[in-house]
Amino acid sequence: MLNKNGQAILGVVASLLFLAFALLFGISEQPLQLFLVVFVLAPIVFLITFINTDAALILLIFSMLLSPELKLAEVPQRAVVVRVDDILLFVVFFTWLAKMAINKQLGLLKHTPLNAPIGAFILVCLVSTAIGILAGRIHPIKSFFYLLKFIEYYLLFFMVSNNIRSKEQVKTFMIAFLITCTYALVTVGPMGRVTAPFEGPKGEPNTLGEYLVILFAVCAGFFLYHPSHTWRFLCAGLACYIFVTLIHTLSRSSYIAFIPMYLSLIFFTRKKKVLLIGALILGVLILPARMPQKVVERIERTFVPGRVYKPIEGTRVALDEAAAARVETWKWVIPRWLRRPLLGYGVSGLGLIDTQYARVLAETGIIGLWIFLWLMLRIFRGSVYVFIRLLKTTVSAD
Repeated sequence: MLNKNGQAILGVVASLLFLAFALLFGISEQPLQLFLVVFVLAPIVFLITFINTDAALILLIFSMLLSPELKLAEVPQRAVVVRVDDILLFVVFFTWLAKMAINKQLGLLKHTPLNAPIGAFILVCLVSTAIGILAGRIHPIKSFFYLLKFIEYYLLFFMVSNNIRSKEQVKTFMIAFLITCTYALVTVGPMGRVTAPFEGPKGEPNTLGEYLVILFAVCAGFFLYHPSHTWRFLCAGLACYIFVTLIHTLSRSSYIAFIPMYLSLIFFTRKKKVLLIGALILGVLILPARMPQKVVERIERTFVPGRVYKPIEGTRVALDEAAAARVETWKWVIPRWLRRPLLGYGVSGLGLIDTQYARVLAETGIIGLWIFLWLMLRIFRGSVYVFIRLLKTTVSAD
């Protein structure tokens, strides 16, 4: 086993190695070259994971935002795309399982309140998809890769929850998140409609926007509670830069998510509450006049004369194309779900559905939706429990 200095060096080397590969992906346009890089990277990641799992997790933290994409095949309706972090995650997870099997003192999977709903949701996804494939409704290759996408993040949860043993590990991982975020911000820059690095000309601005909302909350937490004045200053500056970049993602869902996130900071914090409220009031007064025109147009386009719907009886709401598509999605999904209400059509059985709850309902039926809501409730209850424990600890320390 490596000492702490050796683990830190290994984590840094692993992260720099990934950045080098990511840059190579970013300038490479030949799929063959991309696959060769993956096949070279996978054995190295295997060795890093076997030596020290923390270093592999740091590598995954970098890869989840900074990974390029591999286009594997064309299937009906859209291409099958796999990100480099998808491949690395499976390499890390199965290497970790092998390491755990060899080193028996590491034990089995830890029990958490999320194990049961996660296992049940994976099971219903597999069953509904298998039924869809046997009935000839689903393209097997397409559903296989979408199932991998569903499952891999649950695997990551199991691996992290089983590997965390100390506050020092959490601190290391949080620093890795902040470094990753800073690198992404410096790379994309607040110009145009920003997206994560290495995602190509189109990218996924919504993904970056949601990531930035979470990291803004993390930076705000460090600013409010970290004992070091240097860390508070750095996190305050990073939070400001995150906010500027978040605006330029033009992601309306991220704008909406930012509101309850910031209000939660005000409600739950016991420190600098007046400062947060003052920043909110100042933002409300200044931002409307200083907001970039493209952001104003993006928000205003949500409710403009266009297709008219009646979401509530007697009320007519004019929506733009993107917002109207969400309404159309539900109107399209409901009658089809009623034909297979219990288990739905299987993962990817009805093609691309760009609304989470409608997608879960269509693909896994009412059983899958119930399990998914059960999982969300468990996450919420777990978060409340952790918050109450931290609050008690803080009160005792004071």
